[in-house]
Amino acid sequence: MTNDQGILGRRTLLTGALGTAGALALAAPADASPLPRHRPRVLIATNEPWGVYHVRPLLAEAARRGVRLTQLVPDLSGIDADETVPVATPRDAPRADLLVVTGAGEWPLECAARFGRLPRAASSLAYLGPQEAPGADRVRRGLRLVTSSSPAEARSFGGHLGTRRHIRVVGSPQTDDLPVRRPEPGLVLVVTSVTRPDGTGGAAPGTELLLAAAERLRAAGKRVLVGLHPREDRSLWEEYEISDVPTLRASARAEAAIGIPGTIFPLITAVGTPVVGCTDPALSVPDYLLSVCSATIGDAADAVQAVTAARLPGRDVLADAVGPVGGSAARLLDAWARAARPRRG
Repeated sequence: MTNDQGILGRRTLLTGALGTAGALALAAPADASPLPRHRPRVLIATNEPWGVYHVRPLLAEAARRGVRLTQLVPDLSGIDADETVPVATPRDAPRADLLVVTGAGEWPLECAARFGRLPRAASSLAYLGPQEAPGADRVRRGLRLVTSSSPAEARSFGGHLGTRRHIRVVGSPQTDDLPVRRPEPGLVLVVTSVTRPDGTGGAAPGTELLLAAAERLRAAGKRVLVGLHPREDRSLWEEYEISDVPTLRASARAEAAIGIPGTIFPLITAVGTPVVGCTDPALSVPDYLLSVCSATIGDAADAVQAVTAARLPGRDVLADAVGPVGGSAARLLDAWARAARPRRG
């Protein structure tokens, strides 16, 4: 498997320390290419069937380019009335030029079978382990394109798909508008995962450890701000201040973050905030997510020391785990547009 190192080399610039916080900034120019003439209609099937938050960061650029995105869902039961991501069931889906799957989970497999005549792409929009998924062969047959946010994520995604083919590194659309870091003294961001699985997706072990770590931090005089995963049980965290803005934006306020390692960890380090990972023996985490952690803990008693000493990883680690920053949504949509074009002959 190879990664698009050319994009990384041309677009990613590690500019060094900024300000007294010593945050590393990753910068890449916005995509200056003209809007493609072909404006595809794209259906998206995610491993979390109702996980519209994976598609939401693409909406503004898609609207600017005239690209029609529709997320496929089994039904409308998991969709809020005010949801901005266009959704449809397979039965009611609009005509399309491309099917994008974000993994080889049950729902993408079902949609791949249902829309087998459409050109297909696979794009990693959330982390998946490097073990080949059952049924991955049914996803990778006939793939025109595979994309991922970073070289490190591409290695893991390639393992999930069971492929060694070229994976185009486009960056994460969530980093197209990174907040400016202004850490507040003593503020720690607690980054939750999902405590209980539901129809939308699975859960990650470690919430009890994270809850205990948050209590230790509060007892030590730290201000605890909680960044909730979109599917987390809010009631578990109501004794703390819960951020009213997305976790990535909230991370700009924190001196450090602590949580169960997930897709957002590299993005938080891109903001310039160091992260500490809470790891449970039952938790399987790709190495690249652990690589951005200043430390990992398995005992809440270690939380205060780990957070106090938290530092960013080296520049090479950041570049590998984060990928290019700036213009990522444009690069991804351009790649989809090319994959959707009819092939000659």
